Amino acid sequence: MKSFAFELFLLFAWASFAMGADIPSDTISAADGGASSRHRSWHSLLPTQLVVQNAGNMGWLSAGVGWSYGRSRQWETHLLVGFVPKYKSGSAKPTFTIKENFMPWRIMLNQRMMLEPLSCGLYVNTIGGGQFWSHLPSRYPNNYYLYSTRFRINVFMGERVTWTFGKGRKGPRSITAFYELSTCDLYLLDFFGNRSVKAKDIVGLSLGVKLQVF
Repeated sequence: MKSFAFELFLLFAWASFAMGADIPSDTISAADGGASSRHRSWHSLLPTQLVVQNAGNMGWLSAGVGWSYGRSRQWETHLLVGFVPKYKSGSAKPTFTIKENFMPWRIMLNQRMMLEPLSCGLYVNTIGGGQFWSHLPSRYPNNYYLYSTRFRINVFMGERVTWTFGKGRKGPRSITAFYELSTCDLYLLDFFGNRSVKAKDIVGLSLGVKLQVF
């Protein structure tokens, strides 16, 4: 349990670093002094997005909050909590994911609709449950398994379409629908180490919706 809590701490530490790494300079002027700098730091920690996403090695369904930043808001960090149904295992299991997104291009389709033809990035997720471990249990010989069963590193790419609501309207500023094609470290090891494994065997489809609330 202590090991699992420490792993969650590392995920949230990564998220805090990513969110504070690139704060737009136009939000607070340099002349505002230390008090404004502290205000800016706290303000940058407030989530600006609500996200729901299914599959993607994150569980059957995940939901959470996100932050956008960068000169053109091309970077995002998402913190998601999900679950894996119990199926035949006897109980459902929680999942926790820290996800970093990058969208290099945007194409305005009309005044309110925008296409992001490429979204890509990586995410790390962990799963709860006593049968999953970060370090090799003593019941196995040394080097029997070379990887953790609790942590997975994933990469993805996909596309997004965003609809922006009118100005002066209460509620979210925009809504985004997206899809992602993803795979994880274990699948990639199988793909490069086993000729019988095809690309279609290691890639999964994930769908999601994002609300930009600020």
